[in-house]
Amino acid sequence: MNLLKIPFLLVWRLWFYVLILITVLLMSPFLFVLTIKESYYPTFWKLIRGWAHVLVYGMGFRIDKQLDEILDRDKSYMFCPNHASLMDPFVLIVLSKNPIVFVGKKELVKIPIFGFFYKRAVIMVDRSSPESRKRVFAMAKKRLQGGTSIGIFPEGLVPTEDVILAPFKNGAFSLAIQHQIPIVPQTYYDCKRLFSWNFLKGGTGTFRIRQHQFIDTKGLKFEDAEKLKEKIFQIIHNELSSDSLYMKDTNRTK
Repeated sequence: MNLLKIPFLLVWRLWFYVLILITVLLMSPFLFVLTIKESYYPTFWKLIRGWAHVLVYGMGFRIDKQLDEILDRDKSYMFCPNHASLMDPFVLIVLSKNPIVFVGKKELVKIPIFGFFYKRAVIMVDRSSPESRKRVFAMAKKRLQGGTSIGIFPEGLVPTEDVILAPFKNGAFSLAIQHQIPIVPQTYYDCKRLFSWNFLKGGTGTFRIRQHQFIDTKGLKFEDAEKLKEKIFQIIHNELSSDSLYMKDTNRTK
């Protein structure tokens, strides 16, 4: 690595957290009001989309998207992107005008200030608890009845550099089948390369995103979840493994 680049990367990374802190503090009064009632969620989503744009573009990123199918503003969907970096949720928020409620880890509640609003807006899950998983299903049903979509990163984690795509959890696919909503597979090629968990890697650039053809779940039953999970996994895995830049950058192997 070019040693002259290290100070720039460290300052650039610090700027990300400063940017989050400043914007969350500025938005706090509005976030507090808009998370009081679920009926306020569409307005809350517009504010959050504006925030996501500030974070993505404020960090020097751009988005190049390929949309194989366009979202219907009046429908609910299950969004399933691969998980590559801390920027992933913000990229998904920028991409969708449809209000999305995320199913996320309860550990993020511990983050000062951010965690307070996180627990009011996100469906939190403790994957080690069967009761928590049941609660997710109940809360998702309530949100979907209001016309909101669900966003789940089915890997449940950010895989290490040498892993193309970590195994998927079942939750997203069981939920999609239960509510008979289409699944939206999305491939994020560059988020890990440009915004790695390694503070000495990355830099400004363009996030290439592909939104694949939606997968219909109408008529499917719970016993079809495993096959559905494998189908979505293969769509994203094949896309990543065929991208020369993605494979070359981190020395991944198929």
